[in-house]
Amino acid sequence: MLDALRQISRDVDAAPSFEHALGIIVARVCLILGTEVCSVYVFDKVTGDLRLIENEGFRRRAIGKVSLVPGEGVVGLVAERGEPLNIENASEHPRYRHFSEIGEEPFSAFLGVPVIHNRRVLGVITVQQRENRRFREDEEAFLTTLAAQLANVVAHAEATGSVSALLNADHVPSDVRYEGIAGAPGIAIGTAVVVGPSANFDHVPDKGTDDVIAELTNFDRAIDRVRADIEETNRSLSRQLPAEERALFSAYLHMLDDTAIAGEVREEIRQGNWAQGALRLVVTRHVSKLRQVENAYLQERIADVREIGQRVLAYLQGIHKDKFYFPDQTILIGEEVTASMVSDVPPERLKGIVSLRGSSNSHTAILARALDIPAIMGATELPLYEFENQTVVVDGFYGELVGNPTAQVINRYRELIAEEAEFVKELEPLKDQPSETLDGHRLNLWVNIGLVSEITRSLDRGAEGIGLFRTEIPFASRDRFPTEEEQRVIYREHLEAFNPRPVTMRTLDIGGDKALPYFPIDEDNPFLGWRGIRVTLDHPEIFLVQVRAMMKASVGLESDLRIMFPMVTNRHEVAEAKALVMRAYREVRDEDVAVKMPQVGVMIEVPAAIHQARLIARQVDFLAVGSNDLTQYMLAVDRNNPRVANLYQEMHPAVLNALRELAKAAHAEKKGIGICGELAGTPEGAILCVAMGYDVLSMNAANLPKVKWVIRNVSMRDCRRILARVRRMEDAEEIIDFIRDQLIGAGLERAIPHHETPSMFL
Repeated sequence: MLDALRQISRDVDAAPSFEHALGIIVARVCLILGTEVCSVYVFDKVTGDLRLIENEGFRRRAIGKVSLVPGEGVVGLVAERGEPLNIENASEHPRYRHFSEIGEEPFSAFLGVPVIHNRRVLGVITVQQRENRRFREDEEAFLTTLAAQLANVVAHAEATGSVSALLNADHVPSDVRYEGIAGAPGIAIGTAVVVGPSANFDHVPDKGTDDVIAELTNFDRAIDRVRADIEETNRSLSRQLPAEERALFSAYLHMLDDTAIAGEVREEIRQGNWAQGALRLVVTRHVSKLRQVENAYLQERIADVREIGQRVLAYLQGIHKDKFYFPDQTILIGEEVTASMVSDVPPERLKGIVSLRGSSNSHTAILARALDIPAIMGATELPLYEFENQTVVVDGFYGELVGNPTAQVINRYRELIAEEAEFVKELEPLKDQPSETLDGHRLNLWVNIGLVSEITRSLDRGAEGIGLFRTEIPFASRDRFPTEEEQRVIYREHLEAFNPRPVTMRTLDIGGDKALPYFPIDEDNPFLGWRGIRVTLDHPEIFLVQVRAMMKASVGLESDLRIMFPMVTNRHEVAEAKALVMRAYREVRDEDVAVKMPQVGVMIEVPAAIHQARLIARQVDFLAVGSNDLTQYMLAVDRNNPRVANLYQEMHPAVLNALRELAKAAHAEKKGIGICGELAGTPEGAILCVAMGYDVLSMNAANLPKVKWVIRNVSMRDCRRILARVRRMEDAEEIIDFIRDQLIGAGLERAIPHHETPSMFL
């Protein structure tokens, strides 16, 4: 049956529509199980009823018309219980419900299996047979396995509106909230414009050619036009974005080179394939390879390959770009919104972005953050086409979209936008004030940074230093490793801008969810594989060039250069890395370059390092906790995975206990310690970090003014009192609620992020 399941999966993936996919499933099930009836029921989101949406063996006119209220009949019982039901004679079951209009009376044997996606029952798939018998265990297992695959199909169809269209559900409910992943912070209210690719590879047939020259000419013409489009987009964004953020378009252009996709397509054409078919073959091959790599960064590149391929295909097919009308308050929504789609919208009209696919690491999310546009990624359950031209609310703080909001909800969100803007303005004078509690405890508020465009924004918000410079970002914007001089120029720009403030540069941190296009790391489990300091210790030539560039960039400046090693697991790695830093220092001094020996530190991200924190602290000048990765490793949760993102809890008691132990270990060795994960950038997290004794809180620049305001309005004594209470609590929700209550009691409620559901507005 495994081969049968695989064939069904392949055929369903290739189906031109949701309705066609359902037809394949019910027909194949009847054939494989030798049964007479197979039916699929799904919940109608409008009425809440369970509706017959496809069947094989009953009257076709019953599709879409037969419905059951929740819990009604044996089918409703399967949905209610959320588990399979296998009975010999359905008519004798106390929950049996007879539908004469579908002609089911002669059928006795019944097997129903729930279709469940992310813990939610979406529907039921059933099989029936005339004879009195129980379906065999292997038949039940087959249908259960198929139902698990069907769940993804139904969930996607719900998100794209195909289920509603099939059920003729023309009513769109009000104030419906859909959850995704926070891609870029902020709130936006506007009109949804649904976009999609202008060309589709699914409709490109296999075809040969007798005129290779003509096909090559057509392909070259399409490549030239796409190249011109990309270059024009790059020019149009040059005033809004610095070169680093526009590096994506350089990556697109590289894919059009003879050494990349374009060259492979030409080779296929020379072998007798027509241009469209050759392009489809090459793009499909690249996408297939990327899907096999369990690396979040490379998975995100699938969208880029598809995007560039579809743009070329559109010109090959003579399809001109759709002329969308973009209203003044455009919310761009798509199944897979790409950076080029974003660039098609006039900048002054684009207010928000929502993509069914993608994560906070996707190019689109990065671009949205650079443009200060609220964005939601991974909104997998959004009924895409139901909101065309409808008013929607995008909450980029929490990754939530409100569909068809009522006037009351819109007004409440407008109030939140106005309150946020007013509060931000009121905080501006704080930028030159010290980060000091009411009873005189002083600490440092630094920023996490990676792009040149963030420098001015950080200094304008009063950043006292850089706690984390993500040096891999300049590496990722190129098609090769940057030279020592290229790196020195980038590092110098940051050091000069922050002089005389301290600057902490993390050595190259690739692997896991961060990869370089020219240095791919193909592993079964990249998060537990070759990443961070492990890569650069294995490639000292990369490490030494980078550290030399950092040192040379600091010449003549008062700023303290701090070099930090990522993903350290044990003290031996620290010793090796320190030895290389010393070697780089001697080499630079031998060149008669007057550099100071930088401070050296370690980023604590691996649970094992918690238990060796004192040993590690003795070897270095400072420690810094990367709470994002540390939380993921401690809780075994990928926060960019929509299926488990709700389990990512930075306020989990185990995480907080680990953070406290790390602070104690650093202070026991008389070493400074900072924290540079997102926890430090929240008012709740900042209160706890202050109480634990962290010397540096490093965060995104946007969060800095609020955190400083909170710190300046609490005492160290109150922070410690809150921490003492928190340490006796058992779950993250209780902890967050308690700290927020304490902030409200202190008159600091304006710093608390709103998180009100639409129903709470009414």
